[in-house]
Amino acid sequence: MDVKEKIKHIPHLPGVYIMKDASGEAIYIGKAKDLSKRVSSYFQDGRPKTVKLMSLLEKVDDLDYVITGSEEEALIYEANLVKEKKPRYNIDLKDDKSFPFLKITLDEKFPRLIITRKKSDDKARYFGPYTRVKLLRNAVSILKNIFPLRICKNMPKEPCLAYHIGQCPGPCVNKIDEKSYKETVDQLSLFLGGKKTKLIQELTGKMKEFSDAKEFEKAVVIRNRLSALTEVSDRKAVDYNSWGNVAVKLKKILKLPRLPLKIEAFDVSNISGKEAAGSMVYFDNGKPDKSNYRKFRIKNVKGIDDYAMMKEIITRRYKRLKEEKKAFPDLIIIDGGKGHLQAAYEELLKLSLSRIPVVGIAKQEERIYTLDSQRPLNINKDSEILHFIQHIRDEAHRFALKYHHKLRRGAW
Repeated sequence: MDVKEKIKHIPHLPGVYIMKDASGEAIYIGKAKDLSKRVSSYFQDGRPKTVKLMSLLEKVDDLDYVITGSEEEALIYEANLVKEKKPRYNIDLKDDKSFPFLKITLDEKFPRLIITRKKSDDKARYFGPYTRVKLLRNAVSILKNIFPLRICKNMPKEPCLAYHIGQCPGPCVNKIDEKSYKETVDQLSLFLGGKKTKLIQELTGKMKEFSDAKEFEKAVVIRNRLSALTEVSDRKAVDYNSWGNVAVKLKKILKLPRLPLKIEAFDVSNISGKEAAGSMVYFDNGKPDKSNYRKFRIKNVKGIDDYAMMKEIITRRYKRLKEEKKAFPDLIIIDGGKGHLQAAYEELLKLSLSRIPVVGIAKQEERIYTLDSQRPLNINKDSEILHFIQHIRDEAHRFALKYHHKLRRGAW
């Protein structure tokens, strides 16, 4: 697929776009409130072009993009990518004196997050530079709500307005200890450094620690932070193709917290309860990854009980992932209707994994069910979303049936 064809599939969402040359090297990185409009504007025939732009476009051989939850997040992620990849056409961001930085004042007992144009050789940590000051100020306002830190240069003796509206944890009046405050600073640093996936994993572990210790107020704080972060789309690069388009639509219609790039689907197969088997297929960026397929011989269920069988394979799969500390999928698909879906969800709940989105697809009606409604989703039968979910379900069914037949041949 050539560049102009790929552009047709870019979503109208905020994010960062990456232009590459024939060798795959990033030569320009930019941000946009609307990726589709911004990227397509480069290639419009009637648009006046500078010598620099013509030189860039002559070298563009491929495109990638990263969806973000907002234009503000795109600003932060763009700066990280430019610093990491050093694309030769991003001249502006190479002049550190021209644009502001975000600074975390690590030389203070309770550090602050501030905007500065001066990068000093001190103990502070700097992020950036960033190209748009107004957008950066908006980003800082958002970050204050997720990672509240003190804003006053000299701490007062009484809590200020920022404390009362939840944008400061109140170190001035001992509402937070130094250790807990440092954890918030470290979490903010991970986010600004473009390591949101690692941050979410750490927060999830922290929330479980607090819950197990029955420190529920602290667990709620972490839960709220996680919720705020997952409202911002996961920063994962997606190629410009039809799958990227389907992923965006799936995220929207299923109300997913992030793009469903990693999907696991389950099915069970048995005849009169004999030689019952379960399967799990794994799709990565819209394509089956057979090296990650899993098969299950049902061990703990006697007779015909599809719900109990589904519970068993869900428990075995995700208990193991938890024990091995491996990544969880962005979406789970269950072959079955509301009953099968509820059975799977109950096991995820027991494992404290209810945050993983899960949907079911009923065989007879070919309708998609979610947990928050008794009625199936109103999706057109010709929809590419339905076809994609059917394709994954059918692959799970095929794999389960194949293993079931193998078990029966062994029994004979």
